[in-house]
Amino acid sequence: MQDPLVVHRETHISAPPSAVFALLTDPEKILRWMGTEAQVEPQPGGLYLVNVTGARFARGSFREVVPVHRLAYSFGWDGSEIVPPGSSLVEIDLIEKPDGTLLRLTHTGLPNAEQCAGHAEGWEHYIGRLAQYAAGRDPGPDPWSGRV
Repeated sequence: MQDPLVVHRETHISAPPSAVFALLTDPEKILRWMGTEAQVEPQPGGLYLVNVTGARFARGSFREVVPVHRLAYSFGWDGSEIVPPGSSLVEIDLIEKPDGTLLRLTHTGLPNAEQCAGHAEGWEHYIGRLAQYAAGRDPGPDPWSGRV
């Protein structure tokens, strides 16, 4: 039985793991599919800070960085008492496939089912945009811009 307080997402991306990893760790490349500002230091203890919609900063720190294969970072929202900065954990594994990459995301440490549902929706949205961009398609302006 799956834990109801864990968000799982798997998506096939038509790009090699090295390209997907760069889209997850290079601030300029992050902004092509998510956010309006990004400051990331992809090394253990390094900062993860992304203004996701132009109205909300996600903040945490990297726990694990295995180039082109795995990222783990703490995650939360500036100003939130429900999911404060660093209070949850995002783990992303990139598995090489003959036709690209399987991105496997697990988000744990969220406090309740409502937060899990909201974060699942968010990850679905942004991983979809990441997959479009990695495959060479422009995901266009983020319809969630300004959302809080």
